[in-house]
Amino acid sequence: MLSLGSGGAKSTKPSFVSYVTPEEIKLEKDPPKKKKHPDLLPGEVEFCSANPILKYTQDDLSQRGVFGTLFCTNFRVTFISDEVPQEETAKTFKNKLYGENDIPLMCVDHIYGVYDEKKKLITGGLVKNKYPSKMIIHCKDLRVFQFCLTFTKEEDAKKIFHGIAHHCLEEKSLKCVFAFSYTGTPSPEMQRKQETIMFDSPEDWTQEMKRTKANCRLVTENENFELSQRLPKYFVIPFALGDLFSYQGKGLPIWCWSHHSGCALFKASFPPVTQEDGDFQKHLDTMINAVAHNYLYSVKTEDLSESLPNIQDIQQSYNKFKQFFLLENSTEFWLSDVKWFSSLESSGWLDIIRQYLQKAVEVVECLEKDNTNVLITEEEGTDLCCVISSLAQIMLDPYYRTLMGFQSLVQKEWVAGCHAFLDRCNHLHQKDKECHSPVFLLFLECVWQLVQQHSPAFQFSETYLTVLSDSVHVPIFSTFLFNSTHHRESFMKAESPLAQSGPLSCPTVWDWSVQFDSKAQNFFFNPLYSEKVKHEKAVRRPHKPKHQRQLSLPSTAFKTPLKKGFFKDETDSLKKMLRVRRLSRWMGSPDSPAATSREFYESWQHRPLDYHGLLLPFLDGPAVRVWMQRYLRWIPEVYILGGGSVAVMTKFMELLSQVQDLKRVLEQRDSSQTAKLDHRPYLQHRLLSFGSSGRLSSSFPFAYTHNRSFKPIIPTGLMQSLMVTDSLASQEDEASSFVSFV
Repeated sequence: MLSLGSGGAKSTKPSFVSYVTPEEIKLEKDPPKKKKHPDLLPGEVEFCSANPILKYTQDDLSQRGVFGTLFCTNFRVTFISDEVPQEETAKTFKNKLYGENDIPLMCVDHIYGVYDEKKKLITGGLVKNKYPSKMIIHCKDLRVFQFCLTFTKEEDAKKIFHGIAHHCLEEKSLKCVFAFSYTGTPSPEMQRKQETIMFDSPEDWTQEMKRTKANCRLVTENENFELSQRLPKYFVIPFALGDLFSYQGKGLPIWCWSHHSGCALFKASFPPVTQEDGDFQKHLDTMINAVAHNYLYSVKTEDLSESLPNIQDIQQSYNKFKQFFLLENSTEFWLSDVKWFSSLESSGWLDIIRQYLQKAVEVVECLEKDNTNVLITEEEGTDLCCVISSLAQIMLDPYYRTLMGFQSLVQKEWVAGCHAFLDRCNHLHQKDKECHSPVFLLFLECVWQLVQQHSPAFQFSETYLTVLSDSVHVPIFSTFLFNSTHHRESFMKAESPLAQSGPLSCPTVWDWSVQFDSKAQNFFFNPLYSEKVKHEKAVRRPHKPKHQRQLSLPSTAFKTPLKKGFFKDETDSLKKMLRVRRLSRWMGSPDSPAATSREFYESWQHRPLDYHGLLLPFLDGPAVRVWMQRYLRWIPEVYILGGGSVAVMTKFMELLSQVQDLKRVLEQRDSSQTAKLDHRPYLQHRLLSFGSSGRLSSSFPFAYTHNRSFKPIIPTGLMQSLMVTDSLASQEDEASSFVSFV
């Protein structure tokens, strides 16, 4: 049924929430109201506030909204409604640090001001001008907030606008970030049980080498950063390397992971080498030869900066891509919907994801099929190398598909691996745009593609990845706040108020209890996860001779058992043939133009799928998709009432909870099993009472819909332009009329 609704002052408003228009505000007298204040976190300080502020809804162009107070603190921008809150049950999935009307300062992406009906991007220069009638805030988690300043006293409006613009946009010092003011105490739960390996001690690296049976050596000479400030305190290198203090760590091959066959994956920072720089070229040859000695004198190298989009390409593509989701009203949505697919394609973001997944598959092939060492390089070794090495390990090692394993991987390759989070994420709003790039988000995007294609292989869920992408911009955790290990340690020591009390400490993002209670954390786990049946101590798939991979050596070379120094007695020509081959040329050589890779890929597809073995992504056609939960969760027009993946996952969670309950009953009946505990405690209490959380939609658990209309609203004028053949669409359109589907 079609009904015509008016956006004017006399329109019917829902009973569950009071919406007002600017016209209604003008007619009303300002009743004296007690000013409300936000519940401040430990260490949070209020800077400025203004009332009355009209917070617009995104339903249409009629500028409806809610009346309230806007605050700016050293942690967030927050809006508190003046309306008396309706009784509602507690949300199942609620962030303890900030709510749906809170914007962490580091989460602010852009601020726009509306001056005389014209929208302008706010920069440092424009802040000094008069305040706008309307302020629009675009967030890095893709939320959009619109605040009307027209009905506020001029002095208060200037103060709140300039305060928000200054604290969100102006370049600042790292010591001004809220993480160093936050005084929350670590949770006892996290103190008792820390399963995420932090890779901040020699023991952590030794444990990982033992787990993967790596034949390399641990370096502790950089414990005080005497070797290089851009290298970790502890790292692993090939045994054959000698002098570590050459070139301040440049070109040093750092171990990432070892295959069960003996070959390994390494990464290194290789600056561009000129022909005149003969000394450094010799240094690079020494480094490559050291990698070749790791296994069978064989190594393939790949300069990622030559074969993949660089950090500037990633930034430009994502800037185009995200614009399709930062929508300020329903009209923008319907206009963008007309050319949705072509717009996404033109941004190039999905193609970049595909390219990085493809390159990771090529690295996996070298390790899995050809049993060849792989050395991936770039100028700094902390951006593209982190993405490719992490993806390759997830595809090869099922341990990294568990939640704790994945967190340990991020710690190893990204945090301990010295990825420049502070610069890449632009936490301090620096003017140098050359160093900004969502490289870590690109990695999460690639992981999401694997999760949605092979869900039973992953213990963590899509919701976990979405929350992790949001947490990058929460200025409390130390995990994503620094450019390197040296940067973290030197800053923490320098900012410590009392030297004798030790360095400052910030919570790690892996302490999820800081943000969510135990019930909410249940959403981080994938109910479809296919756990290994045999409870072995070894988390990696053991090597079975009957599944022995084809080796890259001639068959005659294996008539005698392999020994150390086996090739020392062989001819130099054989060593040269096997030692160093460039990965990109090898993959695309004229003799086998993509045939080798295609053959490897197709042979994997024809094998029975093993969720605890090798896992490759699907890259053809529509297999690479949009991460819908992250990008569409704030757009009401795309909500599916009672549907979407949330409906399926909720049912699975309920069924799993019932199965676990039945399992416990059976175990209790067997006296010999009474002491045996469930090995998956996170499945307990999975039967969540979703019914009390309001009407669910496909946006759950992020956007609750109990205060939203489920009627897709299309302006009738827009329907005419879209050539919607309907009797109502052919009527004369009024400026404030909308068509709603009931």
